[in-house]
Amino acid sequence: MDNNQPIIVKRVKKVAAGHHGGAWKIAFADFATAMMAFFLVMWLMSVATPEQKKLISGYFKDPIGFSESASPFVIDLGGSPTPAPDRTLNQQVDDQTEGEKVEIEPAQPDPAQAEGKAEEVERERLELLLQELQNKVEENPQLQRFKDQILFEITQDGLRIQIMDAENRPMFDSGSARLQPHFEDILLALADTIKAVPNKISISGHTDAKPFAGAGEFGNWELSANRANAARRALIAGGYAEAQVARVVGYASSALFDRDDPLNPVNRRIDIVVLTKKAQRAIEGEQDGAAGAESEAPDSSSVVPDVSQPPAADPAELRERLNIFEDGVLQLDQPSE
Repeated sequence: MDNNQPIIVKRVKKVAAGHHGGAWKIAFADFATAMMAFFLVMWLMSVATPEQKKLISGYFKDPIGFSESASPFVIDLGGSPTPAPDRTLNQQVDDQTEGEKVEIEPAQPDPAQAEGKAEEVERERLELLLQELQNKVEENPQLQRFKDQILFEITQDGLRIQIMDAENRPMFDSGSARLQPHFEDILLALADTIKAVPNKISISGHTDAKPFAGAGEFGNWELSANRANAARRALIAGGYAEAQVARVVGYASSALFDRDDPLNPVNRRIDIVVLTKKAQRAIEGEQDGAAGAESEAPDSSSVVPDVSQPPAADPAELRERLNIFEDGVLQLDQPSE
């Protein structure tokens, strides 16, 4: 049987996608504008002064106070905006502005407070030096044998270092200013440490109460001064600057360490004081007045002229040059170099 049913063919026509509109462009434009504004704000924050930043903050907190200010703009590159003090509701801005005015005025330093701070720093420096010297004595086997003869203490004048005689270990030959080798080693070790601080030093010599047995007018006053000067020469030979020595004096037996036993060997000692600035000024003031050096001893010969010799490379030769005092008498007939 014939099939007369028509054949239907469906053809699908493909066309391009339809237009979706331009909403995304608006969103992108808003984003770009926001980024531009962000970078503009960042630039303004980087170039604005602290005063301008405070004024910007005040503007957003109190726009009314800025409505009648000198400039209608928060940031005016041609001038400095100022809030209207009679209209502003932001008291904090006024307080901050007043605070800036006060900070601009330089504060006058208090001399007493500055001097007190300097003395505190100096005391800390001397305490560190004391600790360093104590460590050196403990760590050096050669010095450790004599640690009972070396005393350290902080006084109002500075760091005092006392090196005392012992019954079997004297610092000098009897009745002489000739240094014993172990005492030279002590002084050379001390010089290497105390030269690290800028403070000047005072050196004083002391004897016991036993009268000097030598002939003539030479006595304990001259002997104590000669011994102090011999200690000075040893320190200089150890590298200590001669200009840092503020005073060299002899006290004889006028300032005994053991007053109950005037003949105790500990009364024969050398005192080295690392001076504070205040004590140094007092000494220099006395010297300028030409009265301080003589007030330490009744005889002006207690302060001995500088007869030091330049240090030699050989320790034996150096020791010979340092001990130019023999048996309490200054040997002036030795040839000088």
